Amino acid sequence: MQDNLYQFDEEFRDTLGTVDETGKRIWLHPKKPKGYYHNLRIGFTFLLLGLLFAGPFITISGRPLLLLNVFERKFVIFGQAFWPQDFFLLALLGITFFVFVILFTVVFGRLWCGWACPQTLFMEMVFRKIEYWIEGDANQQRKLNSKPWNFEKIRKKGLKHLIFLSIAILIAHTVMSYLIGIEQVKEIVSQSPATNMAGFTGMLFFTGLFYWVFAYLREQACVAICPYGRLQGVLLDNKSIAVMYDWLRGEPRGKISKKTSDSSDKGDCIDCKLCVHACPTGIDIRNGTQLECVNCTACIDACDEVMLKVNKPKGLIRYASYDSIKTGAKTLFNTRVKAYSVVLLVLIGILTTALMTRSDIETTILKVPGQLYQKTDEGKISNLYNIQFVNKTFDDLVITLKVIDNDMAVISKVGGGEQELIGNSHSEGIYFIEIPKEGITSARMKLKVGVFVNDELVETTSTKFLGPMSGSMNK
Repeated sequence: MQDNLYQFDEEFRDTLGTVDETGKRIWLHPKKPKGYYHNLRIGFTFLLLGLLFAGPFITISGRPLLLLNVFERKFVIFGQAFWPQDFFLLALLGITFFVFVILFTVVFGRLWCGWACPQTLFMEMVFRKIEYWIEGDANQQRKLNSKPWNFEKIRKKGLKHLIFLSIAILIAHTVMSYLIGIEQVKEIVSQSPATNMAGFTGMLFFTGLFYWVFAYLREQACVAICPYGRLQGVLLDNKSIAVMYDWLRGEPRGKISKKTSDSSDKGDCIDCKLCVHACPTGIDIRNGTQLECVNCTACIDACDEVMLKVNKPKGLIRYASYDSIKTGAKTLFNTRVKAYSVVLLVLIGILTTALMTRSDIETTILKVPGQLYQKTDEGKISNLYNIQFVNKTFDDLVITLKVIDNDMAVISKVGGGEQELIGNSHSEGIYFIEIPKEGITSARMKLKVGVFVNDELVETTSTKFLGPMSGSMNK
């Protein structure tokens, strides 16, 4: 008997709550959540979604708050422009963020998933709320699904999916605004699809994707697709905070009987299974921390409500660590947390230094291919260069170039005039560098070129200057 019971208790490790024994998907209809934590999540959701939808309209000194234009390889993060030439900085930023996520998960578990992940916010706090409003709570939804297609079912399902599609369109336009900029999105929307077929296709793709995710894929995105859930298994330890069931207080679980008042042999858990009915991923939190748990706190609110009704203290399911329940220990700053913290601080220091020392202008000097040096009528040696500039600022600049390690060298633009750099764009120009014979020290002489804005040095770069051999210069 004990062996069979043990096997039953361990079955959850070999199955998913959203798939039956034949491999067919089980559609979940979680009980409508309510309670203290749910109210906190509603307020936090309003804040995060407000920032998400307002983000494309927020500017810093005329620059977008966030622009991830992978198509034109332009990135703006908190008003600072980044180019492919800044790949090192973007990679360092990505590594720093990844280490932060690891550290955060080691300490606080999947708090991000339940409180801040866009998938959870939209699914649980937007789309499922609409579903509750139109179709009712879990039992009413099941009854509606089991009914034949009549006017009521068509009306409710049609209205629900029409609203779902409308929200998917709104999300798609917001995502496109972060990818190509709000002005380009306005232009696409105001024109016919034939005028900008690429933009229109992008809108259709994202609309279809988000509608499919939130109307059909749903919790499967967290359970079967998201890699962060898999990371949880290797990142969490006994000191990590997560949604936990207090098995010491709750076991052995059992129903409360009105016929007998003696419950000294039972724990506080009355085995009502409301924590399971409220779970949006279909798990039983009493089995312990599981991959599917997104720390949404729905089970905490459901259990607390039951505990109040049976005159038991709240917190049978709560935010806690394994060690805090088993031994009462509350120390979070273990060796692993210290190690990740040191690595994170080092990365932040390197990233901060790199950002502070980053030049506003990126200059690349390329020798015009197929050309050697030329001799001018004045007896000087001349080299021809193609110089490319990236203006990382949003201001139009006028620059001058000077060779700063050879007083005899003169650099001049072909055709004369000043070099103008348009804000946040590429520019290029053709330049001559001329040096008298007596100023040439080798056949491949290295020169350092400075880029000046209003007589202020903002960037230095180097190039090779080709000249005659020392023996031929005397002829």
